Amino acid sequence: FFLPEAYLLGGLAAKLARIPYRVMSRRSQNLYQARYPRYAALERRLHARMDAVLGNSPQVCAELATEGVPLSRLGMIANGLDTVRFTPGDKVAARRALALDKAPLVFVVVANLIAYKGHADLIDALSSIHERLPAGWMLLCVGRDGGQETDLRARADAAGIAAHIRWAGEQADVLPWLQAADIALLASHEEGSPNSLIEAMACGLPVVATDVGGVGAIVDDGVTGYLVPPRAPDQLAARLFELATEPGRREDMARSARDTILQHSEIERCIDDYANLYDALMIRPAEGVPAALLPPES
Repeated sequence: FFLPEAYLLGGLAAKLARIPYRVMSRRSQNLYQARYPRYAALERRLHARMDAVLGNSPQVCAELATEGVPLSRLGMIANGLDTVRFTPGDKVAARRALALDKAPLVFVVVANLIAYKGHADLIDALSSIHERLPAGWMLLCVGRDGGQETDLRARADAAGIAAHIRWAGEQADVLPWLQAADIALLASHEEGSPNSLIEAMACGLPVVATDVGGVGAIVDDGVTGYLVPPRAPDQLAARLFELATEPGRREDMARSARDTILQHSEIERCIDDYANLYDALMIRPAEGVPAALLPPES
């Protein structure tokens, strides 16, 4: 079961149908439970009926442990990525295809326009430094509008940077937008293990991201990008400006970012981890989650 709705409905259905093996995998922090206390209580009851409970980052696993999941049935499988497809491309051609030929510096944020994704903080950060950035810089906002776009556009307009932002909306393929960019951004207030950062780093982009959830397990601060606290536009702006004005550092971080994803986030490793887990549960269900899948000590 992936995601809360599937867990609540599928977990109950699995009990009624007497499904022999049940695995839940959480992809985000559990902050949503504060808004739905009854659902949170039901999730905790379902935990006891699972043969294995997974998180995709050490932080998510730690939260599951606080909810009563025994360590013998708690494991971690990090997100995987097709690094053959997500790779650095021809930046000049990518920008030409997106009519960004004249932009000297391009930021990209791949995140649906939802309040907790922090786009407002990002606009505030960029507005405080935009006059010191290279003339003609652009921010590409790629993601579905979750009801925030009108307010965000007004915020950018009031800050005098509306002309520097392209609202790309939901895209079936984010690869061209990543390959056209210089720096990837994420200003979220909460996260599990965001695929958007893994994809950006695989494309050779340094990142500036908020240190929430499993982001710190993806971004090596000062090596593959920078981590900043959430809801801190001033600190976000400082790191953005630093990378924007130091191309040599961007290039070093870009190489490190790509290398990190190749070492730790190959899709084959993720597939193997799931296959090994399923095999172990079917062959030795009483032993619980294989030791190799236990979350690392934090």
